[in-house]
Amino acid sequence: MSTSTQTLPDVDTRDSTGEDTPKMFHYVRKDKIAESAVMGNFVVALCGEVFPVTRAPKPGSPVCPECERIFKNLPPPGN
Repeated sequence: MSTSTQTLPDVDTRDSTGEDTPKMFHYVRKDKIAESAVMGNFVVALCGEVFPVTRAPKPGSPVCPECERIFKNLPPPGN
């Protein structure tokens, strides 16, 4: 069984000013993104962060360094 991963989905981490902009985006399973966005279900990022998907990343958005490290060490799809 293969697990797909989508890069840069969303995180519900807010800065101390109360602004509704995530500090960084996380890697989560691709098949869980739409379900979370529509149903409000929580997703689990590669780093273990748990949150509902509420925003889509824009190019250049900051990425969780732990998620990025884990993702780079995963075997290629189909292996």
